[in-house]
Amino acid sequence: MSRLILSARYAAMYGAIFLTVGIYLPFWPLWLSARGLGADQIGVLLACGTWVKVLSGPVLAQIADRTGGAKATIVVCALMSVLFFSWFYLAEAFWAILAIQVLVSIFHPPLTPLTETQTMAAATAKRLDYGRVRLWGSLAFIVGTLGAGWLLTGRDAGLVLPLILGALGLNLLAALAFPSSRRAAATAPLRGLWLMFANRQFLMFLAATSLLAASHAVYYGFSALHWRAAGLSEAMVGWLWAEGVIAEVILFAFGGRVVARLGPFGLLAVAGAGGAVRWLVLAGTTALPALFAAQLLHAATFGAAHLGAMHFLARNAPPGLAASAQAIYSAVSGGLVLGLAILASGWLYTDLGGGAFGVMAALSALGLVPVLFLIRQAPARDKS
Repeated sequence: MSRLILSARYAAMYGAIFLTVGIYLPFWPLWLSARGLGADQIGVLLACGTWVKVLSGPVLAQIADRTGGAKATIVVCALMSVLFFSWFYLAEAFWAILAIQVLVSIFHPPLTPLTETQTMAAATAKRLDYGRVRLWGSLAFIVGTLGAGWLLTGRDAGLVLPLILGALGLNLLAALAFPSSRRAAATAPLRGLWLMFANRQFLMFLAATSLLAASHAVYYGFSALHWRAAGLSEAMVGWLWAEGVIAEVILFAFGGRVVARLGPFGLLAVAGAGGAVRWLVLAGTTALPALFAAQLLHAATFGAAHLGAMHFLARNAPPGLAASAQAIYSAVSGGLVLGLAILASGWLYTDLGGGAFGVMAALSALGLVPVLFLIRQAPARDKS
C-alpha cells in the first residue's frame, strides 16, 4: 500500500473523530443548557464523562495491546458511540442525561489514543509525517465548529444532537476503513505498566501534561456560554474556536521541523508560557480584537503540548505497550485531572464569570514547573 493511501486512511479517521469533537466541545454545553441545566450541573456532567475514560481508556488499550491489534477495538468503540449518543433523544432529567453521558464516555474518548498509537507506529515504521496526517483532524474540527455555529445561529440548540450523530456515522465508516496492522502482543504487560509508573521522568511528564490540559477546562466548558452572554452570536463563537484550530493546523504542517528544533519538552514549555498569556487575556476582556489575538495561542496551548506529548510517548513507551502508554497519558491528563478541573470550572464560572480564566492562567504557569525539571533531566534525544 502506498504511503499516500495509507496516510489518507489514517487522516480520514482523525477527520471523523475531530469533526465530532468540533461540534461537541463548543456546542454541547448549549444543548445541555437548552435542556434546563445550570452551569454547575453542566460542569458535573462534563467532568463525570471525562473521568469515565480514566478507566475505560486503559482497559480498551490493554485489550489492544494484549491482542496485538487495535482495529476491532476502534470499530466497536465507534459503533457504541453512535448507539449511546442516540439515547440522548430519550433523556430529559439530569440523572438520565448523566447516565447516558457515562455510557458515551466509555467508548468515544478512547478512539483518539487508540488512533494516535496506530498512527505514531506507522509514522515510525512507514515514515509517515505524523503532523501532516494529524492536521486533517484539526481541519475537520474547523469544519465542524464553523458549520455547527452557522447552522445554529438563529435556530434551536436541539440541532446540536443530530449534528453530532451525523459526524459519528462518518466516524464509524472511517473506523471500518482504518488500516489493520498486527503488532506483537505485550509479553509482560503488568510489569511494563509498573515500570512506567516507577519512572520519575514519566511521572513528571504526566504532571506537566495534566496541568497544561486542565488549564483548558473553563474554555472547553464555558467559553461558548460566556461569549454568547457577552453578545456574540453562535457563528462568531464558531469562528473564534476555528481560528484557534487554524493556528494549530499551521503548527502541525511544520511539526517535523518544530519537533526537531525544540524537542518534546521544549514544546511543552511553549504550551505553558502560551497558556499563561492566553487565559489572562480571556479573563480580562470579551472584545473581539483581543479574543482573535488570544485564540492564535491555541497553537501553543494545545498544538505544541500535543506534539510534544506524542513524540515523547513514541520515544519512551515500553515495547508492546504503546497503546497502554497513550491510554494512561489520555486517562490521567485528559481524564482524571481535566475532569477535576472541569468540575471546578462550573463552580468557578458561577462565582467569577470570565474571571475563571485567570485560574486557568495559573494552572498553565504551574505546568511549567515539571517541564523545567524534565528539561534539566532529559536525555539528549528528548531535547531535540
